[in-house]
Amino acid sequence: MNRRRGTAVATALLWAALATAGCGLGAGAGVGEVELTVTREYGAVPMLQRTLEANESDTVMRLLEESAEISTRYGGGFVHTIDGVEETERGGHPHDWFFFVDGVESPVGAADYPLAGGERIWWDYRDWLATNHVPAVVGSWPAPFVDGYEGKRYPVAVECRGGGEACAQVRAALGRAGVAVADGEPVGALRVLVGPWERLRSDPAVALIEAGPDESGVFADFEQGARGYTLLGLDEAGRPSRELGPDAGLVAATRRYDASPTWVVTGGTAAAVRTAAGLLSAERLRDHYAVASEDGHPTPLPLGAGR
Repeated sequence: MNRRRGTAVATALLWAALATAGCGLGAGAGVGEVELTVTREYGAVPMLQRTLEANESDTVMRLLEESAEISTRYGGGFVHTIDGVEETERGGHPHDWFFFVDGVESPVGAADYPLAGGERIWWDYRDWLATNHVPAVVGSWPAPFVDGYEGKRYPVAVECRGGGEACAQVRAALGRAGVAVADGEPVGALRVLVGPWERLRSDPAVALIEAGPDESGVFADFEQGARGYTLLGLDEAGRPSRELGPDAGLVAATRRYDASPTWVVTGGTAAAVRTAAGLLSAERLRDHYAVASEDGHPTPLPLGAGR
């Protein structure tokens, strides 16, 4: 009896181990399609773009392993290389792999991030001299507005602060993406602030942009002059690189503490805010951290990335 009981216990332990590892018991039920993107240099250099069927046992790491040749460190929780591109230091600038899910920096490692279906996963290899913390990006539009982020859906609020016609443009762009805009300003909402920089800059989340990329993850700033505010594009090191002109607008995303991400559609003038609102499409925002509208054309930020 003892021998048979010992065998039964050993068998149970084996099955438990297999279940934990996800081996030998099948991948589980399908949860839907997941979009996987891999780029370099702040999205400037595409490497991989796939839409995959995910299962209930899949994680961000497992999906990457199925799609690319990778190596990991620290017990498999940290990506070291993807298709031969490895963490390194170039000219004193550290380069690593970072990932976003639905346009939001993950609070957990890739091996610990389960998939529910519908996610937009973006891996990017970049210089992190200016910051290793980019809380939110615009390059997965219309995420996170469509299905939320981190497994939870949120109301979406457009806060019009002197944006005029641009506010209607933003609401229309969200509507075309299938996003219902909430009335008022619900607590915990994903916010899109629309208006000239002078009106937005006092918001606590938006104010992070003036503190630099290390605080906001946004490689842009505004310079005040006699005629108001002018948008400046920053380089990968977070240094001012070029004045983008009085009518250059900005679409960017950031996040303050654990609050929902905040998007800004702004510029120094009313015309700049309108041109920024015109950038709200997958074609113009895809795989960019933030985008400026310069002479009517999208300019990815930071400036000079990938060159």
